[in-house]
Amino acid sequence: MKRKIITSLIIIGIVIVILILLQNTLGNFKLRILNLAGIYVIFAVSMNLINGFTGQLALGHAGFIAVGAYTYTLLVMDSDLKSMNFFLEPIVPFLSSVHWPFLPAVIMGGLLAGLAGLLIGAPVLRLRGDYLAIATLGFGEIIRTVFTNTQSITNGSLGLKAIPMPKSFLFIEMKNAFTWWVWTAVIITVIFHFLLVSSSYGRALKAIREDEKAAEAMGVNIFKHKVWAMVISSFFAGIGGALLASLMTTIDPLMFRFTLTFNILLIVVLGGMGSISGSVISAVVVTILMEWLRFLDQGFMGLPEIPGLRMVVFSTLLLLVVLFYPRGLMGNEELSWNKITKMFQRFHMQPREVRK
Repeated sequence: MKRKIITSLIIIGIVIVILILLQNTLGNFKLRILNLAGIYVIFAVSMNLINGFTGQLALGHAGFIAVGAYTYTLLVMDSDLKSMNFFLEPIVPFLSSVHWPFLPAVIMGGLLAGLAGLLIGAPVLRLRGDYLAIATLGFGEIIRTVFTNTQSITNGSLGLKAIPMPKSFLFIEMKNAFTWWVWTAVIITVIFHFLLVSSSYGRALKAIREDEKAAEAMGVNIFKHKVWAMVISSFFAGIGGALLASLMTTIDPLMFRFTLTFNILLIVVLGGMGSISGSVISAVVVTILMEWLRFLDQGFMGLPEIPGLRMVVFSTLLLLVVLFYPRGLMGNEELSWNKITKMFQRFHMQPREVRK
């Protein structure tokens, strides 16, 4: 146990050093992509809890992200920004003068998303398989449709613009404070999920994934564990949604279509269903790769501009990964410190074996 704590502290220290170096070397655009990658890590890890570790095919993640994003935005905007956005129809009176600091607004976004997960999970988690997927997908679309048609609360299809970004981190004003908020949230999310799945509660979730009847026979309350997994997953999705709104500085209902859920599910599958470290690696690689491949759409090496070529190449790469790694990059295993050291030991041992 002491060794795990020391290892975790070393990893956190390495992440902090890397962040400091990247902040001093990357430009604003690349730093923005780095933050987006961190937000997708939160999305992927939270979705993996319900889909990978609990084994429930839930496809309503975009709806919970929308709840977190809109809650955060409505709380963090001051009255001047709200009056600027709500010009077709005035905002409801009880929200017009509300103005919260960054951190409480983010947490409230997560809490309301968790509440939405409870209200949705309680009726639909009695379903299984394709029926559960269709029901949760439908609820996600219902949330988006409600946000589109509540003009006096969410500004409808016009969305909300000029969302402020934090200028300080833990009362310390700094240039790239938002990056520290994002990656602090990433570290907390990853550590929390590691501790959760390593506990007796996490073992119960894995038992439900493997065989619900056997888990029930062992005394596991199937319904309660499923609902709590949905609530926790929704809470962290809401946190990620709040950070996404702050990063984009503008949101509208079209951002939270079911394609967002499928993109996150793609990251989870590529990383490995039931692997937190796989979700982290996959989220960072996919986000950066999607931006790096943009040069393909603009023409290169004398070739003309071919819109959509980036997605063709990206889909081909994904197909190759799925063919050679059908269970994802990590399967259901985690990237531990011991595995990293063994990997380096094998790398250093290979030349000696060749010389023999």
